[in-house]
Amino acid sequence: MAQRAVWLISHEPGTPLCGTVRFSRRYPTVEKRARVFNGASYVPIPEDGPFLKALLFELRLLDDDKDFVESRDSCSRINKTSIYGLLIGGEELWPVVAFLKNDIIYACVPLVEQTLSPRPPLISVSGVSQGFEFLFGIQDFLYSGQKNDSELNTKLSQLPDLLLQACPFGTLLDANLQNSLDNTNFASVTQPQKQPAWKTGTYKGKPQVSISITEKVKSMQYDKQGVADTWQVVGTVTCKCDLEGIMPNVTISLNLPTNGSPLQDILVHPCVTSLDSAILTSSSIDAMDDSAFSGPYKFPFTPPLELFNLCYYTSQVPVPPILGFYQMKEEEVQLRITINLKLHESVKNNFEFCEAHIPFYNRGPITHLEYKTSFGQLEVFREKSLLIWIIGQKFPKSMEISLSGTVTFGAKSHEKQPFDPICIGETAYLKLHFRILDYTLTGCYADQHSVQVFASGKPKISAYRKLISSDYYIWNSKAPAPVTYGSLLL
Repeated sequence: MAQRAVWLISHEPGTPLCGTVRFSRRYPTVEKRARVFNGASYVPIPEDGPFLKALLFELRLLDDDKDFVESRDSCSRINKTSIYGLLIGGEELWPVVAFLKNDIIYACVPLVEQTLSPRPPLISVSGVSQGFEFLFGIQDFLYSGQKNDSELNTKLSQLPDLLLQACPFGTLLDANLQNSLDNTNFASVTQPQKQPAWKTGTYKGKPQVSISITEKVKSMQYDKQGVADTWQVVGTVTCKCDLEGIMPNVTISLNLPTNGSPLQDILVHPCVTSLDSAILTSSSIDAMDDSAFSGPYKFPFTPPLELFNLCYYTSQVPVPPILGFYQMKEEEVQLRITINLKLHESVKNNFEFCEAHIPFYNRGPITHLEYKTSFGQLEVFREKSLLIWIIGQKFPKSMEISLSGTVTFGAKSHEKQPFDPICIGETAYLKLHFRILDYTLTGCYADQHSVQVFASGKPKISAYRKLISSDYYIWNSKAPAPVTYGSLLL
């Protein structure tokens, strides 16, 4: 597993190029290997300028990029993986791992150790998962404690030296660049055992292992005939292992209940030493069946010193946790709204918080409101044209709640009232915000008693889990056309 090149690009709308390459690094030794492995299908790494233009075009981030392009925008090119093919100089550079975060585009090109024609399946390209971990590590380094542009520029200037340690010759040794920076001048003269290159320090103190599972659920609900609702669960398993010794070994097992939803698209940290092939081949692209691997998911690893993400996964749960209906109708100078929410019976009815935000874009301030709610409290932010329905920590025994009313608006002021190019007329939504502790939608949990630790001392083992809403939208059923995640990102 190796990387041919890596780029950090600042997205700058309104400038001639719409972006600037802030950092790039190429690995000539890996490039020679790519030329041998790819053979006649080999495409060289381009210069920064052509790469910048091709990537911004593919990500739809150019200012003048408003027209439909068949080769990029057709339904057959729906991208679910953040892996792209860039057309440069009449040739396609693939695979390019790229994503946008905090106005920075993180991109790299993994080495494919086989011919590219025909294009191999992604699951067979081991460098892709390493590329994601590499870019996530750079992202965490740049924005951990970063408060202004000056600090960001300082960290960018440190990258060349840090990558010499963390990713020599294009091979990732340690995705945590902060750890490399903190221990640049560390040298142990008393350690009888050889210290691995990616772990330049040791822990002294009370042994303990902490495991946290965080699942984020997204949903788009329309309650519209012919339009399917969508939802997705993305999970992250985070670990912190305070263990003495140079190379302690830990094995963590993730388990599912009998009716749990299998984990898919699993990406692991480079410190994981081995995996069952069934874990790696479980993909959301494949149709679900009874033969899908449902655990236990065992991850043996040698932990780094710092807090790290052991793995990421997705899952196809059968239903979203909260089903919703939203109807908004324009009646002369006012809007009539009707909202029904139902908590699914399988979901834990114990929230840390739960509330529904109901914005009204492209209108004036709220001047009058009449409403009736079966549960919870309604807060009105008149100048922001926003209603917040505070549901609280539990749904009632019926698991169903409702809100109805009429809203009247004053004259619109372009300076103060919120504007949205999508939410025009009856195209509107409500967005749910909630968090449930000690619960996951898949049922995934880490059994504390099954954690195996091979190190001195008996560690204290703690495990936590939580479910968080992320982009959880319920759209007006009267809207003229459904809105997708893709259109929200444009």
